[in-house]
Amino acid sequence: MHKAFMSLPRLVQILLLLIPGVNLITEIVVRVSAFIAKPTLMHLLVVVLAIITLGIIGWIDLVWCLLFKKLILM
Repeated sequence: MHKAFMSLPRLVQILLLLIPGVNLITEIVVRVSAFIAKPTLMHLLVVVLAIITLGIIGWIDLVWCLLFKKLILM
């Protein structure tokens, strides 16, 4: 799922990260799928952090996506 998200057009990525409820769900699904694809401690910590902060990481990812065309810590 994380590769599918990264292959979406940038406008769609930004829209998914801009809507508050969708932001949280998208963030958790993309982070969990990245952890399943490559189970490292960094991916696990980011999944836990995304769940604990309840979407704040998603807002940071929105800015990161605008600036660097990828998600933070991915």
